[in-house]
This record gives sequence, C-alpha cells and structure tokens, in this order.
Amino acid sequence: MSKSTKGFKIRLAKACEQNRRVPQWVMLRTKRAVVSHPRRRNWRRSALKV
Repeated sequence: MSKSTKGFKIRLAKACEQNRRVPQWVMLRTKRAVVSHPRRRNWRRSALKV
C-alpha cells in the first residue's frame, strides 16, 4: 500500500493544522505571558510519526 492513501493525507493535513502560531488575541489576553507554542514543529528539525 502506498503512502498516498486518503488516511495518510488526512493525518498530514491535521499535522499541518496543528503547526500554527499562538493567536494574537491569546497574547493580548494573557499580557504576553503566552507567546510561544509548546508543540510547534519545524519540518526540517523533527519528523512526523504518521
């Protein structure tokens, strides 16, 4: 079975959605106490386990 199946693409899309920055309104609401995302992933540094 190839990796271009529907389930694999769905998991890649979910990983892409989860890899976003913290919204601006969260920074404003917490007075910049929350500025970084603890689960932020870089495509070159860490591999996905999908």
